[in-house]
Amino acid sequence: MSEHTAPTAKSGKPSDMRRASARAARTRARGFALQALYQVLVGRNPPEDVDSFTRDLSGFHKADSVHFDALLHGCSAQAQVLDAHILPLLDRKLTEISPIEHAVLWIGAYEMQHCIDIPWRVVINECIELAKEFGGTDGHKYVNAVLNGLAPKLRPLEVAADKTAQPASSSE
Repeated sequence: MSEHTAPTAKSGKPSDMRRASARAARTRARGFALQALYQVLVGRNPPEDVDSFTRDLSGFHKADSVHFDALLHGCSAQAQVLDAHILPLLDRKLTEISPIEHAVLWIGAYEMQHCIDIPWRVVINECIELAKEFGGTDGHKYVNAVLNGLAPKLRPLEVAADKTAQPASSSE
C-alpha cells in the first residue's frame, strides 16, 4: 500500500507549505484589495459596495478574506492618515500620481502601520509586485522609493535592526 502525503515546500516540512499557502493567500488578498481600492479612489464607490462586488470575482475564494477586509476597510477608513504619511515623500501632488500607485502606497503604508507580523521588506516587495502587475511602466520604482522612505518612519526599530544585521560591503 502506498502512502499519500501532502506536497511540501523546499524544506520538506508541511508547516513550510502552510506558511507558503498563507503567503499566497495574502498576496491574492492584496491584489483584490488593490482592485477594490481603485474603485474607491476612481469611482468614489463606498467600500461596502466594492467589498461585496469584489468577493464575487473569480478566484477570490483563494484569497485571505480577513486580510482583504483589513486592507479595503482599513485603507478606506484611514485614507487621510495614510495620505499624510505618504505626501511628504512624494515629488508631486498626490492628485498627480496614478490611482494604482496611490492605492498600492495605501496598502504599503497600512501594512507597515498595522500588520507588524509582515516584515517591512516583504511589505515593500509585495507592493512593488502589485505596481508591476497593475501599474504603469515604471510605477513600481516610484512605489519602491516612497515605501523605502516610509519604512524608517513607521518601522524604525525593525529597519534599524535589519540594517545593522546586514554585512558591510567591502570597497575593494
